[in-house]
Amino acid sequence: MYAMRASVLFDGQKRLKDMYIIVSDSKIAEVTKEKPDVEILFEGIVTPAFIDGHSHIGMVRHSEPSSEEEVNEQADIFLPDLNPLDSVYFDDKYFEDAVEFGVLYSCILPGSGNLFGGKAIVIRNYARNRLDAPIKDIGYKMALGYNPRSTYKLWKGKRFHTRMGVYALFHRRIHAVVKKKKKNEWKIWKAKKKLLHELRSEKITKEEYEEEIKRLEETLEAEFSPVDKAILEVLEGKKIVRVHVHKEDDIVFLVNLVRAYGMRATADHTCDVYRVEGFRLLRDNDIPIMYGPIDSLAYKTELKHDSYKNVKALIDSQAKFALISDHPVVLARNLHLQLRYFIMFGYSEEKAISLITKEPAEILGIDDILGTIEPRKWASLIVWDKSPFYLGAKPKAVIGEGRVLYEKEEQ
Repeated sequence: MYAMRASVLFDGQKRLKDMYIIVSDSKIAEVTKEKPDVEILFEGIVTPAFIDGHSHIGMVRHSEPSSEEEVNEQADIFLPDLNPLDSVYFDDKYFEDAVEFGVLYSCILPGSGNLFGGKAIVIRNYARNRLDAPIKDIGYKMALGYNPRSTYKLWKGKRFHTRMGVYALFHRRIHAVVKKKKKNEWKIWKAKKKLLHELRSEKITKEEYEEEIKRLEETLEAEFSPVDKAILEVLEGKKIVRVHVHKEDDIVFLVNLVRAYGMRATADHTCDVYRVEGFRLLRDNDIPIMYGPIDSLAYKTELKHDSYKNVKALIDSQAKFALISDHPVVLARNLHLQLRYFIMFGYSEEKAISLITKEPAEILGIDDILGTIEPRKWASLIVWDKSPFYLGAKPKAVIGEGRVLYEKEEQ
């Protein structure tokens, strides 16, 4: 057990002064004003560990040419069952950089060249390898707008030149899986009706009835491919869809999908949205936003309205959102530097910090363990030498699950 003294504590929700955080094993034991009777390991300005809600870290790697990156599978446009962990190398130097600046957790996803690109998984950036990395499999990556149609004739598989073609494919795939599910439900209903008659006539026992139904359900279940099962998880609300989207018209399409199919979704990026109404449409349909990156090149027509000034419309909309790096578009280590725009448009420092701590934790469904500094949550913290909003600030120490991962060398 040890403690750290926070001259200023940004706990993910509020700003406090002269506090002590007591760590026991991997968790926070207590946050108190009283000086504890344990070793004070570090002193400084303390924040929760940062969470990057949308990243390709380890898939697009330091010092490797673009031909070696593994962010998009080019074999087909509909691949929800792909696991991004299978394409991560944990010796990527950008993991080390991220940890050094307190970005300890990332939600990694495939890129946006496909309609469905694969899974979305929250990982530890300080993991030795993929065995230690996973925290939560939260859902699937989907892409709307320009990117999935930009791969027409360039990549393999059935692809489309227009958004109407890409979107029609989505509806067809949904329809095919729903049809298969209903057919199977009909088969089970018929079998139960027949077997119940035999059970009442004492031709079979109750155990035989249950065994026969179980065998049929398992047989029919096996007919669903991994792709089918991914679609069913989305339709049944078991998994969230992380949707790459920039323009307001494509946001309208996303909202219509959510309404039609009862999907749970996030809107990732939304960088071209410049009117408050676009963000409010997402707010009114309970679709959280993973916003950003802000400090990046507007390299395509789809981003012609992209501006740091759009932050004001986002704030004014009162939508639920978190800030992302989209590493390597903005390097993960620079995630917190984008907070300056929210300060410019009126956020307090503590509210700004929440955009890369509390808010992503809630959206990703990991707020029971991360996002704020409070008892029983993971002891994953950053101790700063200066305010994290000062341009030259650097962590003095970074702690992940109670373990010191980085300690600044004395100058």
